[in-house]
Formats: sequence, C-alpha cells, structure tokens
Amino acid sequence: MPADTAERNAEVQEMASDKVADLVEYIVCGLVDDEDAVSMDVTDGEDGSLIEVTCAEADTGRIIGRRGRTIKAIRTLARALGQRVGTSVEVEVLG
Repeated sequence: MPADTAERNAEVQEMASDKVADLVEYIVCGLVDDEDAVSMDVTDGEDGSLIEVTCAEADTGRIIGRRGRTIKAIRTLARALGQRVGTSVEVEVLG
C-alpha cells in the first residue's frame, strides 16, 4: 500500500473515532453535574478505538447507572456509530 493511501486511511480512522468521541462526550456531559471535570482520552489502535471517559468521582455513578444500564446504552450507541463510520469502539469510565 502506498504511503499516501496509508496516511489517508489513518486520517479517516482518526476522524471516525473523533465523531464517536464527540457523541460520547455530548451524552456524558448531559448526565453529570460537573461538566468541567469531564475529559476524554481517545486511543486509536489497529483493531479499533478506545475512549476513556474521566469525570468527577461523584458523577461516576450517574454515567454507569443502575446495574450498568446507562454505560451499556452509551456503549451501544458508540458501537453503532462506530460501525456506521467504519471503526470498532470501546468505551471505559474512569472515576
């Protein structure tokens, strides 16, 4: 594969994971009390992207939800958008 094609594929992969990260950030910021404490760390790998959400310790429970239902819904939405834009995505919450 030529270098130009590889670079273009890497840029498309980054843009795809950024779209998913924007969605996750939008949802998380709507759930928490302290939006300023929310930060996202996106790690792109060969097999997909990892989005780590860091928030205030008091807001961790809001993101996870009862029996993990909220984070499961967030992961489902992130994976659906990731599949649509051509990347696999995992979402993790760090308190």
